Amino acid sequence: MSNPIVHVDLGERAYDIVIEAGALADIGTRCVDLFGAGKRVLMVSDANVAKFYVSGTEALLLRAGFQVSVIVLPAGESTKCVARLAEIWEEAVEARLDRKSFIVALGGGVIGDLAGFAAASFLRGIPFVQVPTSLLAMVDSAVGGKTGMNLPQGKNLVGAFHQPQMVLSDLSVLATLPARELHAGMAEVIKYGVIWDPEMFSFIESHVAEIKALDSEALHYLVKRSCEIKADVVRQDEREGGLRAILNFGHTLGHAIENVCGYGEWLHGEAIAMGMVYAAKISEVAHGFKADETDRLIALFKAFDLPVSWQGLEWGALYQAMTADKKAENALPKFVLAKEMGKVGLPEEVGMELLKKVYDDGA
Repeated sequence: MSNPIVHVDLGERAYDIVIEAGALADIGTRCVDLFGAGKRVLMVSDANVAKFYVSGTEALLLRAGFQVSVIVLPAGESTKCVARLAEIWEEAVEARLDRKSFIVALGGGVIGDLAGFAAASFLRGIPFVQVPTSLLAMVDSAVGGKTGMNLPQGKNLVGAFHQPQMVLSDLSVLATLPARELHAGMAEVIKYGVIWDPEMFSFIESHVAEIKALDSEALHYLVKRSCEIKADVVRQDEREGGLRAILNFGHTLGHAIENVCGYGEWLHGEAIAMGMVYAAKISEVAHGFKADETDRLIALFKAFDLPVSWQGLEWGALYQAMTADKKAENALPKFVLAKEMGKVGLPEEVGMELLKKVYDDGA
């Protein structure tokens, strides 16, 4: 197995991503190395993850000498809200966290985003550690320092950039991940192939069976390569002033679908898969992206049981949600569009006529 460490080079805010089966067993010693022993720590998790990993992780931190408090929130996208954030703040006060304390986010993207924002805002900012338990979180949301929560009007409209001190990705925890969640995570992995690395896209095409079977070498390659790509992008543009925006390929429509259908109806990766197909179809007209490449994308999504058609969703509501997206400017939605496999541009406005035509034509 290759080197398990991906370094995110951000100067004073630099940190390592550890990608290795069994990595969770080292959380106590790694946190001592980062923070010193005896600190207070608040672990934030959700009800699904808690059944498998909370008690064991708590025991490892206690054994390392930390004073540990735990809060377990309901699972699901609806947890990324003001009320649940307030619960974390209140638990942090109850646990007497100070500026030398830290938070551990043990869960998928929802927990990572929410616990990270709690860390960014409590006492005006305390350290935190990401321990992603879903594929999507390992390759995307746990890396890069974006934290936040949803409002009824849209996804991730409130948040902060707050880099973790470490990301600890234990590939063995994916064995307890439902197949639907694993497949949804693959949408973000496939995205990296479209926006950056066509060889990675080809690798996924030829290793579908191995990935579904949780082959350790295939998973290690995909998670590490995804993190390498995101780390490179974040290093160049930490706060999304330019290049980092390419990571939003498929997210303009995807976030709108999540908002219109209600958070939880579609998993994030499922909505993003539909959004990527939509963006690819727009790219064919706007930038000459080859229809054959769109077909490859659709076929790969179908191989992982991901939805590719938005038919049946109401255009007016979707368009309204896209205009409220945080990437919109002057209430006009913007899209990351593909020029060829492995190359996309920065977000750009697309005329309403083209948006509606691609919507009506479907996948």
